[in-house]
Amino acid sequence: MLVIAGFLGSGKTTLLNYLLRHNRGTRIGVMVNDFGAINIDALLVAGQVDVMVSLSNGCICCEVDTGDITDMLGKLANAKPSVDVIAVEASGVAEPGALARLVLSADDPRFHFAGLVLVVDAEASAHEQHPELAQHVRVADLVLLNKSDRIAADQRAELRNQIALPNPKAPVVDTAFCRVDPELLFDPVSRPRRSRQAEQLSFDQLLEQDDHHHHHHPPYQSVAWSSGRPLHPRRFVSFLEERPPGLYRAKGVLDLGDYGDGSRLVLQLVGRSLRVERGTWGTAERPNTRLVFIGLDIDEAALAAGLNACVVTDDDGPDEYAALSVLRYVQNDDTFHDEVIFQ
Repeated sequence: MLVIAGFLGSGKTTLLNYLLRHNRGTRIGVMVNDFGAINIDALLVAGQVDVMVSLSNGCICCEVDTGDITDMLGKLANAKPSVDVIAVEASGVAEPGALARLVLSADDPRFHFAGLVLVVDAEASAHEQHPELAQHVRVADLVLLNKSDRIAADQRAELRNQIALPNPKAPVVDTAFCRVDPELLFDPVSRPRRSRQAEQLSFDQLLEQDDHHHHHHPPYQSVAWSSGRPLHPRRFVSFLEERPPGLYRAKGVLDLGDYGDGSRLVLQLVGRSLRVERGTWGTAERPNTRLVFIGLDIDEAALAAGLNACVVTDDDGPDEYAALSVLRYVQNDDTFHDEVIFQ
């Protein structure tokens, strides 16, 4: 579940429309406060509370009140065809941390928290900073500095400095019309495409082609790292808690060696939200660690050095409770215990 927040007019709905047009086969369930601005196949869809609309691209839209999120989540989870990602748009006056807590409290193991994306109106903020901007930035996992093409370079630099004060580790992406590569936000789902030999393209498909030919996404990094030796759980969790600047997501398979119970641990990290699932190693699979880190402006050398320091050495002695550092996040969408999270 991806939470999209921002003040009125910042570009939240623009981001949702962009993701829906560029879903790349990923079926998105969108939970919004106002259907009217969601443009699907050139139609303005007027909705009512709890209404669900199936879209031509496999996505689903619904309109909810804040208290209905848990109920609607269950409906989206059971929708046919199934959805892969749920995007929850906060109203322009909603407090992002409170909404994120509500999403995190939704008790449905089929979905997990995929981060809080804060959309900031760069043009408006360059002239007058909102008094609650710092509070909203503090709980963000990723900041989109939208309309950044409308301000000067020195103004963008000043805004980035202001954003870094309450949350120095949150990646910041300069965008125009909220054009951001969806793969920065979630993993696309590969599905076979229908033949389009005699198919008439919809309005959204034409827009997608136009965007593909005329616009380029800001680059993001995808850094792979692996180790044939186990990782020390205490050092590894400390590494994640410190979160290298620019890191937004991490995923992969983790081997704790003698510190674990032999499980194949699958890790999903978004910002400071960590989720771990237990599994078993395949009969022909040798236990190892394979991780991918996604973000912007990541110091790859520092990232590798930090991970290398997590590898178990011959000097590491027994520690029967070390695995709890990682295993406390098994089947739990909890967050790291940091006082700046969801205040």
